[in-house]
Amino acid sequence: MESVGPASAAEAVKQIHSRPNVAILIILGGIVALILGIGVSVTFGARDIRFEEVWLAVFQYNPDLTDHQVIQELRLPRVLGCVLVGSSFAVAGAILQGMMRNPLADSGLLGLNSGAGFALAVCFAFFPGMSYSYLVLVCFIGAALSAMFVFALGSIAKGGLTPIRLVLAGAALSALLTALSEGIALHFRIGQDLAFWYAGGVAGTRWFHLKVMFPWILAAIAGAIVLSRSITLLSLGEDVAKGLGLRSGFTKFMGTVIVIVLAGSAVSAVGAVSFVGLLVPHFARKLVGVDYRWIIPTSAVLGAVLVVLADLAARTVRPGFETPIGALIALIGVPFFLYLANKERREL
Repeated sequence: MESVGPASAAEAVKQIHSRPNVAILIILGGIVALILGIGVSVTFGARDIRFEEVWLAVFQYNPDLTDHQVIQELRLPRVLGCVLVGSSFAVAGAILQGMMRNPLADSGLLGLNSGAGFALAVCFAFFPGMSYSYLVLVCFIGAALSAMFVFALGSIAKGGLTPIRLVLAGAALSALLTALSEGIALHFRIGQDLAFWYAGGVAGTRWFHLKVMFPWILAAIAGAIVLSRSITLLSLGEDVAKGLGLRSGFTKFMGTVIVIVLAGSAVSAVGAVSFVGLLVPHFARKLVGVDYRWIIPTSAVLGAVLVVLADLAARTVRPGFETPIGALIALIGVPFFLYLANKERREL
């Protein structure tokens, strides 16, 4: 294949379609919707609490009042966990889709979720008393090793790594690691510990979880925004990126590290919630164009809104019961994935 010269590459960059004004409106509107969603989520639940009481619990906390305890110790960390997790999965998906030029790319489909889940199963079986901080670290390692194996497996075939081979390698590894995790769960009788984690849920999120997650996720999202211009160039193709002098190998390495941090943090907190990283970046791209300087922040906001609303539905769709948040998102994600797969069938 002939390389693309600087002039041709520059022409390709000029053709980048973006809507910055629309992106700003969506981000601002999403932040407003997120604030309203947080307020509603904290107010409604098995125990309905007046909004005035929520306000007092946040700004004038009284530990002697039960409603204040419920808000501060249970609902508020839970909904803030939804914000972090939604943003993490969405930004990770956006980076993968941009780097791989593949609308089917997602941390779950590429084996990162199953890698972190397998690592978690090993910890539950052999190190049951491990602290949450170390669990997050082990999930990072599991996700990283899984990602490295998927990239290696997709690269050994003739013709090198392609987006479709990457997805197929990720699907194969995900199936293997999920089976191994289930085998460990059956043998060591930790199925109950893993069951809700696999379904996905934020019910157990507490303040100390957020203290561990927040710095990593904030740093990774900031890194994604810094890397966003390079991701945009990669999304135009390797030849265009190299024609503009982009160090594509370094960009892919840094992007993969950011994805591992985001997916590892989110998966360790709420489990294998799939499709957030598939749905949100795709809609963001349709709304704001193909410039990842706008896609990434838009995805972060929309991902947070999606998971907050899904968690609210999980708590209210069957009052008194906790519906797995991953199952609700999958109701939307599976048909959308089939639609995208059908759209890409000629390449498959």
